[in-house]
Amino acid sequence: MKTISKLYKPLYNTIPNIWIPFQLKGTASINTPNPFWVMVKKEITDHVRSWRFIVLLLLMAITCFGSLYISLGQLSEAINNFKDPNRMFVYLRLLTISDGTLPPFHAVIGLLGPLLGISLGFDAINSEHNKGSLVRVVSQPIYRDYIINAKFISALIIIFTLFFSLGFLLLGCGILVTGLTPTPEEFLRITTFILVSIVYVSFWLNLSILFSIKFKQAATSALTAISVWLFFAIFYQILINMVAKAVIPSTIANPGRIMTYKKFFMGLMNVAPSQLYTDATTSLLAPSVRSLGPLTFSQTIGAIPSALPLRESLLITWPQLTGLVATTIVCFAVSYFLFMKREIRA
Repeated sequence: MKTISKLYKPLYNTIPNIWIPFQLKGTASINTPNPFWVMVKKEITDHVRSWRFIVLLLLMAITCFGSLYISLGQLSEAINNFKDPNRMFVYLRLLTISDGTLPPFHAVIGLLGPLLGISLGFDAINSEHNKGSLVRVVSQPIYRDYIINAKFISALIIIFTLFFSLGFLLLGCGILVTGLTPTPEEFLRITTFILVSIVYVSFWLNLSILFSIKFKQAATSALTAISVWLFFAIFYQILINMVAKAVIPSTIANPGRIMTYKKFFMGLMNVAPSQLYTDATTSLLAPSVRSLGPLTFSQTIGAIPSALPLRESLLITWPQLTGLVATTIVCFAVSYFLFMKREIRA
């Protein structure tokens, strides 16, 4: 037995480190843990144990399950509405219907998701610098970009785990209450919706990390990120509507001019990340949506209200998805550049 244990001991010690070949920039030995993943584990532990994350997690869980409870109460009425082409998608209706007491599930994610991203990143760099721990970490024999990459990857893992947990809990509650199982089409649409939500929250995460690099105080970076979120979520739409009312053409104007006017202001509205997220989720969770922009009368002639396949819905929302991914990548690239060029002193 001792001989067998000696033979299998090296294999046993190697099993926890199977992921080591996927290391970034390599390490000296296969039994030496990658410092990057050590930093990721440390960041995840700090986030999960913080009171701000626990409070925000409870707030999101209570609000999401509250909206789910309300949608379950309205489900039978929504299914019996024969004028609604989306009535057969039971699990999609769970995410979109409400009686007005609470917003629907997807609106709750769009409202509280940015707060989650901001809370995970607003003090990622400046708090470490103010405590003096950033200097000690940089003085270690590790690559400098490990620090900001670990900050982003750890927060992204938390967001990914949280959103998929909420999504699968929603599916489980729907199965227990309705006794129905989701179709493959519904499952793919809900999974895509969760992925889009993760990208949306990742944008606000990267923006808050950018402000944590730019500003020395954590309170300043937090207030700046929240101000940007409030501006795009509330005040930007108000300003666009005020300008639109001031320059709106008359009702007897050329139809081509009216269509150009509507497309122009739709483009201005799509500057806001919240509008991009709303349009993307609308197309994914409402299969009957055929366009996210204005349509002419000739384009609507002969159109039968029916559900589109997932591929067609993705084609409709592809510009919004591309915009969300592009803004997220740009925010991370700017944060990476500023951090790598930043001078860190004690």
